[in-house]
Amino acid sequence: MRHSGLCLMTVLVLAGVAELASAETYPARPIVMIAPFAAGAPVDTVGRIVAERMTRSLGQQIVIENVAGAGGSLGVARAVRAAADGYTISLGNISSHVLAESFYPVQFDVLHDFAPVALLASNPQVIVTRNGFADDLRSAIAWLKANPDRASAGIAGVGSVSHVAGLFFQKETGTRFQFVPYRGVNLAQRDVMGGQIDLLFDQAVNALAHVRAGKIKALAVTSKTRLESAQDIPSVDEAGLPGFYMSVWNALWAPKGTPKELIVKLNAAAMDALADQSVRNRMHDLGLEIPSPEEQTPEALGAFHKAEIDKWQPIIKAVNIKLE
Repeated sequence: MRHSGLCLMTVLVLAGVAELASAETYPARPIVMIAPFAAGAPVDTVGRIVAERMTRSLGQQIVIENVAGAGGSLGVARAVRAAADGYTISLGNISSHVLAESFYPVQFDVLHDFAPVALLASNPQVIVTRNGFADDLRSAIAWLKANPDRASAGIAGVGSVSHVAGLFFQKETGTRFQFVPYRGVNLAQRDVMGGQIDLLFDQAVNALAHVRAGKIKALAVTSKTRLESAQDIPSVDEAGLPGFYMSVWNALWAPKGTPKELIVKLNAAAMDALADQSVRNRMHDLGLEIPSPEEQTPEALGAFHKAEIDKWQPIIKAVNIKLE
């Protein structure tokens, strides 16, 4: 009995030593960051900016793997199945890690199957129209009320952030217009610029370059205050739709069970990236807002993630979105 007890203690001690050594040498090989949308999508852009700087801090390359489809849920499912060894991390946003579970038959629970790492950035949407459609948001709402179902709005698929924003807009303003689904928001953006559709709820990271070039008209940004990088675009409060706030935030998670020591290292690398002035400048130019250091911790992301799910699930039920 005593011999068995000593053997068990030895095994436990050796396992603890091995785990500590693993944490001390981590990472010893490249890390895969799974992006749940196509290359060039806004969340992919954020991931690449941050990954480039995290690579420097960690001493190992972070490789982006794009796994797109089903509102981001395919990429999330791929990350859930990965080993909890710190070598796979899940990049995502409100669509992939909040909305998708309401629309697709997923086999995971984002709150319980992931360990939060860090909140990276938030990106309010910009309500944009084709040139000549409206001078401001108030006149656009008035026209939409007077002309139900005559306008068209592009969406990046049923259940996407742009779709949820459009339905929420209809609910809050008492308007009706047709939704035109696209295989990506960039295709919808192209048709707004070309005048084929009238309206789009787009992320600032996507829209600002085209607004600045005069290709589309920005009516409002869906936040309490104006963007630092686009002071000429009014907030929704100023534009006549108070409280219509919607931010497409981006964050990192690891599979559930990833050792805390590795989460700490990943979080430190992410925070180093977000403190880097060159990263901040690139984010600023894209209209992205960087959270405060207090909001970048794993604990803060966990609380924020739960709050977002609690906020949007009742809204989704209220507007009764159905997948075709």
